[in-house]
This record gives sequence, C-alpha cells and structure tokens, in this order.
Amino acid sequence: MRWDALFDDMEAQLAAEHLLGLESEVSERARVEIAGIDVSDRLRGALGQALDVVLRSGMVVSGGVSHVGSEWLVLNEGSLQWLVPLAAVLTYRGLGRQAIAAQSTVSRRLGIASALRVLARDRAELAVHVLAANPGEAAIYGVIDRVGKDHFDLAVLMPGEVRRAGNVVSVVTVPFGSLAALRSLRGREL
Repeated sequence: MRWDALFDDMEAQLAAEHLLGLESEVSERARVEIAGIDVSDRLRGALGQALDVVLRSGMVVSGGVSHVGSEWLVLNEGSLQWLVPLAAVLTYRGLGRQAIAAQSTVSRRLGIASALRVLARDRAELAVHVLAANPGEAAIYGVIDRVGKDHFDLAVLMPGEVRRAGNVVSVVTVPFGSLAALRSLRGREL
C-alpha cells in the first residue's frame, strides 16, 4: 500500500514537471513571437480605430487609422487626412495588442518615398509639418514637385493657390528625417 502512494506521488510530480515545462515553452514561444512584431504590424491591427499620435515635434495628431505602410501611416481626421512617418512618432495612444503582418512583399516595401511619390503624381495640395524646436510653427503649404531617395522638393504656394509656375513662392527641400507629418488641405486626398 505504501508503494502505491509512493508511485502515485512520483507520477504526480512527473506530470507537474511536464506541465511546468509545457507552460515554460509556451511562454518562451510567445516572447519570441512578440519580439518579431513591428509597430507597423500593430498599426495594421488597429485599422479603423482612433489613435492619438504624439510626434517628436510635440504636436499631437488624432484620427482613425486608414492605411499603413512599412514606414508611414495615414490617419483620418474628419474630412482631412494626415500622413505620418513612423520615424517622427514619439508615442501612440490607444494602440491595441492585435498585430497583422503585411500581406505581400510589395506592401512591406512601401516606404515613405513611395507614399510621397503618389502625392507628387497626384499634385495634392499639402500642409507640411517639420520637426522644429517650436511645435507651434506654421506649416509650409504647397505641392510636392520631386521625391528623391531621402528628401523631397515642395513648391511653396500661398494657401488656396493652384500649382503653376507663376504661383510658386519658393521651393523648399525637406529631408525625410525632418518630416513630422503631412496634412491634406482638401478632404481625403492622401
């Protein structure tokens, strides 16, 4: 009889050890999986949700997530849209835990230059916000003329002016690293 209790106790200890080993393995696999998640995957998981995005400039942009690239996201704020480079973001408020990986290698390669080239092609009128010492500084209004590897040229216009050679006040070159955000000047251009 004592041996039955001894063997039952040994079996219970082995079962508990096995269960502990499985729990440890599951925890480790979860940590490894989480370590491979990009913030863009988390943003894809938040499509349609409202976020407050705090930029390195101190400005806060709020809106519903509508598009996510590998280096940027678009937020809908009423009828206006914001294109925000992920590199310009300090924090996200309201970002859930769900993550969705990019569906194709093409969408993984859609960097900030790709998004800016589309805006240049469409001649979208924009307000360009740069990372500045004073976040209250006025935006630069214009149309993107050219997009390089790490910068773009903005034809500066007076607000409401159409992009024509005679209306261009100046041309400003903006390095991608100093870009805080772009805002559409008309509803849903981005």
